Amino acid sequence: MEITNDILYVGVNDHDVDLFEGQYTVPNGMAYNSYLIRDEKVAVMDSVDAHFTDAWLTNIAAVLGAATPDYLVVQHMEPDHSGSILAFAQAYPQAKIVASAKAIAIMQQFFDTDFTARSIAVKEGDTLALGKHTLHFVTAPMVHWPEVVMTYDDADKVLFSADAFGKFGALDVEEEWLPEARRYYIGIVGKYGMQVQAVLKKAAALEIEKVCSLHGPVLGKEQLPDVLAAYDAWSAYRPETEGVLVAYCSIYGHTKAAAEALGEALKAKGQEVVVMDLARCDMAEAVAQAFRYSKLALATPTYNGEVFPFMRCFIEHLTERNYQNRTVGLIENGTWAPTAAKVMRKLLENSKNLTIVEPTVSIKSALNAASEAQLAQLAEALAQ
Repeated sequence: MEITNDILYVGVNDHDVDLFEGQYTVPNGMAYNSYLIRDEKVAVMDSVDAHFTDAWLTNIAAVLGAATPDYLVVQHMEPDHSGSILAFAQAYPQAKIVASAKAIAIMQQFFDTDFTARSIAVKEGDTLALGKHTLHFVTAPMVHWPEVVMTYDDADKVLFSADAFGKFGALDVEEEWLPEARRYYIGIVGKYGMQVQAVLKKAAALEIEKVCSLHGPVLGKEQLPDVLAAYDAWSAYRPETEGVLVAYCSIYGHTKAAAEALGEALKAKGQEVVVMDLARCDMAEAVAQAFRYSKLALATPTYNGEVFPFMRCFIEHLTERNYQNRTVGLIENGTWAPTAAKVMRKLLENSKNLTIVEPTVSIKSALNAASEAQLAQLAEALAQ
C-alpha cells in the first residue's frame, strides 16, 4: 500500500489473535503497522509481532528488491511492534537501529542482545536525514510506555505516531474509526491523559498531512480535526456526549429491573441512554461508554457485604484510568443489609470532580412504591 510516493506500508494483519494484550476482545483482529521510506537512505518504521516476522521481512524485500534498509526506527518497544527486531538485525546486519536510549536498553531485556554498537540513540529535537526526507524525533514518554518516540517526516508531512491515534481491528476490515479507537484509547492509554495532552501540544505545532499509527488505518488530513478533538476530550477527561450510561449487575433480575426502569425514565426526559449488564457485556466497551457520556448510574446488589464482583471490577477500571468530571447516581439492592452504595462511594472517593446526586436508591429485595419513587427522583436529578 502506497502512503505517499516514497512511503509504503509493509505491515501485517492478525486474525488469529483473540485477546489483545491478553484482555481486550478483538473480533476484527489487529493490524501491526510498519512503514518503509524510500530515499537515498531507506528507513523502516517499526517492526511487527514475532508471529508475523516472515511475512514482514517478505513485505520489505518485495518493496526493496536487491536494495537493503539503512535504518530501522523503533518508536515503541511493546512486543507487538518490537517482536521482529532481532530477526531484522540478523537479516540486515549493516542496518542501524534508531531509537530512544530507553528503548535500546529495553531491547537487551527482550532479546538478551546488546544492540548499542549498531544503534543511534535519539532524543527530543534530534533529526535523521535520509535525503529528500528528514525525520524529526518527538519524545512521547508514557504514551503509553516510557521509551516512546514519534517521528515527523518534513518532506511528506507525515507523523508516525507510535501507538497514538490507533484502534483495534485489522486493516482488511472496514469499520468506523471512532468506536474501536475509543475502546482502544480508554483501555490502554486512558490513565495517561496529562502525557497525551503534552503530545497533542507538540503535534499542534506541526503541519500534518497524514498520521501513520502502529495500529489502525492511515489518517488523512480531512479526518484529523475529528480525531484530534476526540483525543483532546479523552485525555482531558471531558465527556464526548451528553447522556447517561446505566451500568448494572443483577443476580435474580430485581436490580436489572431497577436499572432498566431508570433507563426508560431518563429516555422519557430526553436523555441519550445506554444500559449495560456488566456481567455479560464487554467490560472494555462499558468502560469506554462511561468515558463517552457525561453521566453514570451504577446499580448493584449487595454481595457478601460488598458490591457484586463485576461492579467492583468496573469501578476499579474507571478509577485506574482517572475517571473524573462526571455526574453519578447510585442504586443498591439488599434483602437484609443493603450496603452497596456505601461501598461504591468509597471506591469513587478519590476520583476528581465527581458529583454524586441524591437520592441514592435503596431497594430491599425488589422494587416497591417507595423505591420506585426514589428511582423517579434519581432520574430527575440525572436529567438536570
